[in-house]
Amino acid sequence: MSKAIPKRSEDYSLWYNELVKRADLAENSGVRGCMVIKPYGFGIWEAMRDQLDRMFKQTGHVNAYFPLFIPKSYLSREASHVEGFAKECAVVTHYRLKNAEDGSGVIVDPEAKLEEELIVRPTSETVIWSTYKNWIQSYRDLPLLINQWANVVRWEMRTRLFLRTAEFLWQEGHTAHATAQEAIAETRQMLDIYARFAEEWMAMPVIRGVKTESERFAGAEDTYCIEALMQDGKALQAGTSHFLGQNFAKAFDVKFATKEGGLELVWGTSWGVSTRLMGALIMAHSDDQGLVLPPKLASTQVVIVPIYKGEEQLQLIGEKVAEIKSALLAKGISMRYDDRDTERPGFKFAEWELKGVPVRLAIGPKDMEKGTVEVARRDTGEKTVVALDENLPDYIEQLLADIQQSIYQKALKFRQENTHVVNSWDEFKQVLDDKGGFLLAHWDGTAETEEKIKEETKATIRCIPLAGQLDAVEEEGVCVYTGKPSRQRVVFARAY
Repeated sequence: MSKAIPKRSEDYSLWYNELVKRADLAENSGVRGCMVIKPYGFGIWEAMRDQLDRMFKQTGHVNAYFPLFIPKSYLSREASHVEGFAKECAVVTHYRLKNAEDGSGVIVDPEAKLEEELIVRPTSETVIWSTYKNWIQSYRDLPLLINQWANVVRWEMRTRLFLRTAEFLWQEGHTAHATAQEAIAETRQMLDIYARFAEEWMAMPVIRGVKTESERFAGAEDTYCIEALMQDGKALQAGTSHFLGQNFAKAFDVKFATKEGGLELVWGTSWGVSTRLMGALIMAHSDDQGLVLPPKLASTQVVIVPIYKGEEQLQLIGEKVAEIKSALLAKGISMRYDDRDTERPGFKFAEWELKGVPVRLAIGPKDMEKGTVEVARRDTGEKTVVALDENLPDYIEQLLADIQQSIYQKALKFRQENTHVVNSWDEFKQVLDDKGGFLLAHWDGTAETEEKIKEETKATIRCIPLAGQLDAVEEEGVCVYTGKPSRQRVVFARAY
């Protein structure tokens, strides 16, 4: 704890990497490009996973599990899908090892070559739709609303903990419907769930929008997304929901008997978020002292640090803390009593500040005599002396709610201050270089212009905002790059 983490203003990337490691969230593994998620980090991911899982089930979805390995021939069924993932696939070619004759170790047994190579799951559309062919026969089998919590592998060459790793954890929903309208409604519903989770649990404001054709998920008709702004002015795609049309139903011949006795292809969706949300959570809120966690996702919401001399004082404080703990747990508030005798209180304060615990209580013999306790909030650093009585749990409960809202409002204010309306190419480049953030600019709708802007500035179209998402976007104008007509502004940014 003696060495401070780097400052965001000096080296944002180093600040992020050091914070992930020093806060005990994750570390690099012995496998290149992969990470070990440590217990403290996994606790936050579990809170995310559990809440999302509740939201999915509230809308009628159920969980299942599908194989990690996908036959290569499956990926060949949908041309745009395989093209989109071909460069990221890890391929299993053999099924056995043997000892080398020279005693140097184990080698792949050349006699154990698979008849058909297997792809380590980069995403599961193909293996799931091959299964749906057997599950769907009639309109009575629809809609089919399945979600899977799993790991996937996408062979990344340049990796960063949580944001981009060769293997990561995620959920992927895959649904089948009788009509296009039902599938589109499902796609939009899941986008709204992701947005609500991001804003109400992660305290992270997002823009709902649709991707351009060039940014669309491979094999989808439309890709909807939520985009968030990080503190360095870069955007991060926090979740996607895809309307697949009938592309995968055609590829795997998934048809259903209609009420009228006909036979039709089903309509599909897929949607997912991943441990990338951990990176978003860190970069959206944390500061130069460490993590800042929204209370709803903190695995430890309150930490109590005793200030004492000798075992007798510690015992008295411990008895009082036991009462506080019981009352907090009754309200569903998670807490930890840090009574380690190996560290001084100042060390503990700094450690829990680094780990982002929303509320810290400090209590000593003098506090108990006065009937008070010192309460410190992580987001602002503000300290308050509060009565140590039966009202303390109610006070803590309200304080956690205030912190949750305060963190959101701070992030929203940052986004508002870093969202810029630009009307010319020179202004576009200047604002992007000098300020960063979200740029609301007109675009002529062509992939050619989109690519040229990306080549010249490294800025991409993060999304075409849905109606009502942002001011000043639903107006006609001319493209900042070509001067050609534009129906509305889109969101540009440099991104992770």
